[in-house]
Amino acid sequence: MEIQKQPSLSLGEIAARLGGELIGDPRVTVRQVATLENATNETITFLANERYLDLLKTTCAGAVIIGTRLRDSLEMPRIVAANPYAYFARVSALFNPPTAGEAGIHPTAIVHPQARLDASVHVGPGVVIEEGVVIGPGCSIGAGAYLGVGVAVGEGGMLYPNVTVYHGCRLGKRIIVHAGVVIGADGFGIAMDEGRWLKVPQIGRVIIGDDVEIGANTTIDRGAIDDTVIEEGVKLDNQIQIGHNVHIGAHTAIAACAGIAGSAHIGRHCRIGGASGIAGHITIADNVEISTHTLITKSITEPGTYTGAYPFASNREWRRNAVTLRNLGDLVTRVRTLEQELQLVKKEKS
Repeated sequence: MEIQKQPSLSLGEIAARLGGELIGDPRVTVRQVATLENATNETITFLANERYLDLLKTTCAGAVIIGTRLRDSLEMPRIVAANPYAYFARVSALFNPPTAGEAGIHPTAIVHPQARLDASVHVGPGVVIEEGVVIGPGCSIGAGAYLGVGVAVGEGGMLYPNVTVYHGCRLGKRIIVHAGVVIGADGFGIAMDEGRWLKVPQIGRVIIGDDVEIGANTTIDRGAIDDTVIEEGVKLDNQIQIGHNVHIGAHTAIAACAGIAGSAHIGRHCRIGGASGIAGHITIADNVEISTHTLITKSITEPGTYTGAYPFASNREWRRNAVTLRNLGDLVTRVRTLEQELQLVKKEKS
């Protein structure tokens, strides 16, 4: 799982691989990507937000990736792209391709004889792989990872150190799972009986699609009866909690510390801000954006941006506002009563 640096590439080679309009000498070579502030003549940078246009004027970069609006605004070698940030991501991938490590099983790893690993798989020190596990070509399993009975990992999967995947879970192709992730632990299923909690066995699985990335220390609970499902292309940040039987639609992105309660159904191409909370048993439509720190307690049926964060204030002001909010119901009732009395007065005068 090392990052392997590529040799230098000319702008002509980059444009030939990735497209875009090249303006300037195609023989100019760069060795790496960099920010506007820290670029050198051997690096390529980008400008996606015109707020940083002043930095572009002073950058020492050998070349820049810019949007179509700025095509003719500078003299330095440049690649013009409709989406400069996405183009920059592809260029960075050229210079920094992840590698799965050398094929083979570390002598300290424990691999069940009934597990099936492609010959190209890398298994690091201290890994435990249980019976019936299937790992596809080009995968890398980092040090200390645990794969339970019957787990499957698709081609090109990368599991970083200390990842835990419980029994029966299915991980798609080219999945990236960062350190400390737990997939398939029991969901929070309990039933009250005569004053004591009874555990409800969690017999579903976690099914994860292709090209999903899961950030460090995120937890995804297995389904109570049916499966928890993460569709293809989903991107999860660090320290997210996903409850049992949650379904997340393809290409949705969720920022750090969000919590999603059991049986919530989130649509495709949604964007959910950090520290947001999604209540259980609700549905969120496709193409919904939820602002940071927002609490969603009922279903959202239309695409759009939804915000529920309360602005911070001094503690004294916050307390005053909190008292007002606490009495808001009484205030509404008083206003309605006054409105009704005013209407009666108007009728009497007329």
